[in-house]
Amino acid sequence: MTDPEIEITAELVHALLKDQHPDLAGLPIREVPGGWGNQMWRLGDELAVRMPRTEGAPDGLRKECRWLPVLAPRLPLPIPTPVRIGEPSARFPGPWSVMTWVHGEPLDYTSISRGDHAADTLAGFLRALHVEAPAEAPASSDRGGHPKKCTGGFEKSLQAIAPGGLAADVRAVWNVWDDAVAAPDWEGPPVWLHGDLHPANVVVSDGTLSGVVDFDAMFAGDPAWDLAAAWVLLPAGADSRFFEAYARADEATVRRARGLAALKSLFLILMGQSGDRGLPGGKPTWGPAGRAALDRVLTSLVHWPSPA
Repeated sequence: MTDPEIEITAELVHALLKDQHPDLAGLPIREVPGGWGNQMWRLGDELAVRMPRTEGAPDGLRKECRWLPVLAPRLPLPIPTPVRIGEPSARFPGPWSVMTWVHGEPLDYTSISRGDHAADTLAGFLRALHVEAPAEAPASSDRGGHPKKCTGGFEKSLQAIAPGGLAADVRAVWNVWDDAVAAPDWEGPPVWLHGDLHPANVVVSDGTLSGVVDFDAMFAGDPAWDLAAAWVLLPAGADSRFFEAYARADEATVRRARGLAALKSLFLILMGQSGDRGLPGGKPTWGPAGRAALDRVLTSLVHWPSPA
């Protein structure tokens, strides 16, 4: 944000609503723990106020407000959609939004018990999302390309994990990554992607996926970036059913997705380590989720072709 000294409080949120959307100012406001680029405040039972708090977050918020109303009507799971847009003002220097609230518990605080149902649900959601994006769809500067472009980040992440923080065999992890790097490129058109599917960005109800949130990273690109969720989100053994239900991923796409799942798992582990150390931005719940996801990646090699 342009002024890092501004503290986002319930009083500030109420004042902004009173100034710009007074018909909503009477609803109860309560902070939602967590978040990264944005701080969330629950507004009544069905809405949330999304307040950017990092330098790049306003751009993501504008992107959500532009594209989520286009995507939401054809998606089979609830996603947050903008109800109102707040303009920069003397009280707060950036844009902010009022979004619909997606009910459920974030996956990093719970688990999926209905694995087959969740696999079918996630596959159906991504089939609906992964359609050719228009030319004006947003691109990403650091995601969406072939895994080979991320090898430096993969190596640094693997080396940064503290001793004892990686239950999986390091050589096996490298084999998965090398296989993804060797896989052919995506030859289809860029498709719409959520871009950041991990346990904190989906919610669960009744043991299965019930919603997808936080689309500020969405872009158009290789579907493998979202298909990595087969291992990052779903319980062990559900990946085969997921890809059968998705029915659009060829062998090369599965190989790229599996490598990207390993990369995302390492990121979750590192964020968990930061949380365990009390570092700013750290997420203690992400570490166990990342280790479990990486173990699922390696276990899946029993069911999918082994890396070359």
